[in-house]
Amino acid sequence: MKLLAGFLVVALVAGCGGSSRVDRADTGIVTRFSSGPISRACLASDRRARNARLCGCIQTVADRSLSGSDQRKAARFFSDPQRAMDVKMSKTAADDAFWDRYRAFASRSEGMCRGY
Repeated sequence: MKLLAGFLVVALVAGCGGSSRVDRADTGIVTRFSSGPISRACLASDRRARNARLCGCIQTVADRSLSGSDQRKAARFFSDPQRAMDVKMSKTAADDAFWDRYRAFASRSEGMCRGY
């Protein structure tokens, strides 16, 4: 009986696993969606294709790709596209580094969130 109880406890704990908050990196399958500055800006935008799943998926990718300050900076692009152009055209090292991170994020989110 003790052996069976011990086995059940081990099986239960093993079944709990960790939080799969974002996704399985090896498969690219998003299992849960996030909320944050990117998601809120996306939902508030005037883009026809926006919806909670798409915006949540984009936020999920942002959580893995961008720092909090990068996310806040990128969220402003939804309401002010000129700001994105200004950052892109800027010649400062900080803006260049941000733009590289932002382009990588945009590419990842485009690939992972297609179809939402």
